[in-house]
Amino acid sequence: MADTGVLEIILKRIEAVDGGVDSQDVATSLSVDHQVVVGAVKSLQSLGDIILAEQRSSKHWELTGEGQETAEKGSHEARVFGAIPEEGLAQSELMKLPSGKVGFSKAMSNKWIRVDKGHEAGPKVFRMVEKIDDSVQGKLVQIQKGIAADVDEKEKNELKKRKLLTEVTVKSYWITKGPSFSTIITKQEAELTPEMITSGSWKQRSFKPYNFEALGVALDCGHLHPLMKVRTQFRQIFLEMGFTEMPTNNFIESSFWNFDSLFQPQQHPARDQHDTFFLSDPAVSRDFPQDYLERVKKVHSEGGFGSQGYKYDWKIEEAQKNILRTHTTAVSARMLYKLAQQGKFTPVKYFSIDRVFRNETLDATHLAEFHQIEGVVADYGLTLGDLMGILHQFFTKLGITKLRFKPAFNPYTEPSMEIFSYHEGLKKWVEVGNSGVFRPEMLLPMGIPEGVSVIAWGLSLERPTMIKYGINNIRELVGHKVNLQMVYDSPICRLDS
Repeated sequence: MADTGVLEIILKRIEAVDGGVDSQDVATSLSVDHQVVVGAVKSLQSLGDIILAEQRSSKHWELTGEGQETAEKGSHEARVFGAIPEEGLAQSELMKLPSGKVGFSKAMSNKWIRVDKGHEAGPKVFRMVEKIDDSVQGKLVQIQKGIAADVDEKEKNELKKRKLLTEVTVKSYWITKGPSFSTIITKQEAELTPEMITSGSWKQRSFKPYNFEALGVALDCGHLHPLMKVRTQFRQIFLEMGFTEMPTNNFIESSFWNFDSLFQPQQHPARDQHDTFFLSDPAVSRDFPQDYLERVKKVHSEGGFGSQGYKYDWKIEEAQKNILRTHTTAVSARMLYKLAQQGKFTPVKYFSIDRVFRNETLDATHLAEFHQIEGVVADYGLTLGDLMGILHQFFTKLGITKLRFKPAFNPYTEPSMEIFSYHEGLKKWVEVGNSGVFRPEMLLPMGIPEGVSVIAWGLSLERPTMIKYGINNIRELVGHKVNLQMVYDSPICRLDS
């Protein structure tokens, strides 16, 4: 609140006059900054209808720093004239003076001086008149003394061009008595307390009016990262389409479930250390369904179920190696094996959204750790057309309609397709996922009945998020370069359902 003394002075001055007072005049008489009086006016307004304040604006001319110097020492041209002795002064010496360049030009225009170029030592400057009238200094002194009315607007604008004068707009308040005017300052209560109600003292108190338009203080709370927002939308889409979420809380997986159960050969490049993170402790797993393991070993090394296999010596030591899972399809393999162990087959639709790990080289679209979205549908008679249809339905719900499919090869799906979406930020088609129909060599060893087809797809969470939020570099979405303000300001969801 403003100084109580200033508040009382303002109230007494209003009481003493018939009309009102100007806040600028009050500040001048008290020798205080005008903003102090403005603060006092605001404080009085907050107390109710004690005063009425009308904002006014006025303009006046003020001397600049250079203008004040000119009013004191004379104009540049007058100072140049005064520096020239009767015998004249070399022009080169004149130009060295502080007012030399500006003053020489103006003095020449006023025909106060002349230049004689016939001297051997160079041009010399002489006076042309005996005395001068420094009207510039005189006008500035008049304005400084508050008699600017004697200077016409054309002359003022000329002085303004020379940066000797500036026009200042002053905003002030015209203060008059309000409907509840009083010279006694009574602080208004900000809240109604239980004690006031109990004692009845609230009847004699004055309360501040409630501002129902106030937004209030912003809550200090957490913010969802764009990845989390898009993940929530993905999950909602899957649930709307009748899918059941798979448990994916095992980041560490054995090579058996991650590769072998998916009919991926043990010499496949993806199983090398430059593509996969291997664990040193615990280095291996040994708890596998033995009958299923034997069927997987046989289909790899000898073939079976209509396949000739890979014809190599399958080793249990390779299958036992623990890794950071490279895809959530390992979880799908476990769930399909569990489904096959049921007495009677029932169609299922599964999905999962969780992290996977690959020994990738970091660039604008790749990280070593990222999220994979997996969808699996198992039923009799499913085809590649069903897969493409469900993918179109899925991405349309997500708000992405520009899709392309490209034939591809996967060890565990045949046929297989890569999924591409157009990135408006990068202005090119980027791969957002992979898909296909699981091979019989993968399903039949599990015990899945013949005639049952399983269509599946795996998508990145990061790339659709980048497309929807217009992010060109994945390092701006995940990692130490993330702009936290972007996280705070990003909409609840940018997806167009």
